Amino acid sequence: MQKKNKRSAGFTLVEIMIVVAIIGLLAAIAIPNFVKARTTSQQNACINNLRLIDASKQQWALEQRKQSTDTPASTGTDLQPYLGRGVNGELPTCPVDPQNSFPTSYTCNNVGTKPTCNIVTSTHILP
Repeated sequence: MQKKNKRSAGFTLVEIMIVVAIIGLLAAIAIPNFVKARTTSQQNACINNLRLIDASKQQWALEQRKQSTDTPASTGTDLQPYLGRGVNGELPTCPVDPQNSFPTSYTCNNVGTKPTCNIVTSTHILP
């Protein structure tokens, strides 16, 4: 009599555990880098918004014959025409702002002062 050794195709438990361990190791390396990249991109987006707000303040002051001590409306309505897309320009918001509104994201100050971010005041600074 011949004995047939039936072995079904598949992976052993040890092989599956090794694959899971490797995937876990790669995830442990990748996730902190992803979080850092996301934080950096949010910071850069906010700084670019601050540049845009500062440029629109300067243009508003020039066209309206304002002094460097004058302040545009805190709601951004004075700056809206200078932010692109015609009279209904879109007001920028800080990417970290949970309320996603211009007045909670930024403080315009007067024309002679740089705008500031109200959400992350330590790193979202216009140079």
